[in-house]
Parts: sequence; structure tokens; C-alpha cells
Amino acid sequence: MSGGGGTSGASVPSGATVTNGATGKVALVTGAGSGIGRATAIEFARAGAAVAVLDIDETTAAETAETILKDGGQALAVHVDIADEDSVRAAVERTVAAYGGLDWAVNNAGMASHHRQLDAMPLDEFERVVRVNLAGTFLCMKHELPLLRGRGGGAIVNVASNGGLYAIPTAPAYVAAKHGIVGLTKVAAVDYAPHSIRVNALCPGPTLTPGFEGVAAGTDMIARQEAITPLGRLAAPQEAAAAAAWLCSDAASYITGIALSVDGGRRA
Repeated sequence: MSGGGGTSGASVPSGATVTNGATGKVALVTGAGSGIGRATAIEFARAGAAVAVLDIDETTAAETAETILKDGGQALAVHVDIADEDSVRAAVERTVAAYGGLDWAVNNAGMASHHRQLDAMPLDEFERVVRVNLAGTFLCMKHELPLLRGRGGGAIVNVASNGGLYAIPTAPAYVAAKHGIVGLTKVAAVDYAPHSIRVNALCPGPTLTPGFEGVAAGTDMIARQEAITPLGRLAAPQEAAAAAAWLCSDAASYITGIALSVDGGRRA
């Protein structure tokens, strides 16, 4: 399962930002208080976009926004609970009030669920995971798409994880929700293509985020995951962020409806 921040044994490639022509663009990133979301918000801002930093944790959202502001970028921290439609609507409206519209959205927020087989999972836990991950992504898209259509087009990236492409043992709710995000992405890509709106899914493999490192603490999980990854290491959040930013950029102008693996070759 994917999550955000940290380092591993192998070095991470460095390079210029992949997002070009972002000046004047408005980007929204959910779950931007840490991990992949934070890295994505920073990536957009460094490329010149104004960024709405959305998270359920107001403190971490403010920290991300402050990082961007100190670097000379434009950012606004906004509280959101993606499982609550009124909260999503208010967060999107605040973004528009601040920046005048929306061009790009990365729907990254979600929750993990693991170490429980299906027959041992209470219904309320299953429903909560699906509500946050799948319904939450739906609600974000529901309120983002009209704004992109009003701008004459744009791009959305839904962060699904490798759990949206194949099974993760003992994570039935998480895998069901992430597969649902991939399906939702494909339908939206087809329905909104006539409006010049591209919708893609990003499917990171295990990523060295604070959440993942917290789960792995005191275990050999990271070493085991590295051992089954062809590139021999796990991803840094910045690598998933670069892929998300690229999918929004003009460099990916003919790409829509895909589920892009960022997994160091694991799917191969």
C-alpha cells in the first residue's frame, strides 16, 4: 500500500520538474499534508501553479502550504473530509474563491486497511474504507469536473495504488476500493473526453511515506518489499508526485483513462 516520506538504501534519481507551463494554472491536491500528496503539491508549486493544499489534518496542510510559501510559491491550506460531501463542496469553493478556477486535481487522500481477511472484517470497517477511498474520490471528482469543464478542459489524477491493479493479501476493503477508483477513472475519462478533460489513475507500489514507515517500524517489511522489487528499492514520494504532475501536464496531452504503475517494475 502506498503512503509518503523517507529514504531507503538505494539512491533516488534527481532531475528537473516534469511539469512545464504551469504558470497561471490552479491545482488542487487532497491528502496533501504528507507523503505523496505533499510531494505533489510542492511539485506543482515549484512549476508555477497556485496550489490548494487539502487535508483532513489542518496542521499538516498548513505545514505543506508554509513550505511552498517559503519557497516563493502560491499555496492555500484547506481543511477537507473527503467522505463528507458538504466538506468537499466547501473546500472546492474555497479554492475557486482564492484562485478563480481549477485546472488540475490530484485526488490522493485515502485510508489504509490491512491485516484482516474478508470473513474477519466487520461490515462497518469495510464500509468506512470504501466510503473514504472510493466514495471520497467520487465526491471530489463530482465537484471538480464542472470547474474543469468551465475552464475549457483540464486534468484529474486519482491515486489508486498497486492495490487497484492486483490483490494485496489481507486487505479486502482497501483493494476493492482501489479497484473501484480505477474503474471510476476510466468511466470519467470516456464521459469527459469531449470536454477536453483527461482523467487518469496513478498506481504507486509501496512508497516510503510516513504512513508506510509507521506500519513497517520494528519489522523487516521494507527489506522484504525491496527484495521483490526489480529496481531493488521502494519509491520516494517525490517519484510518485513527478508521475502525477506529468499526467496533468501538456506532455501527457493524449493520455487519458490509464492506470499508471509507479512500482519499480513489480507488475512486470
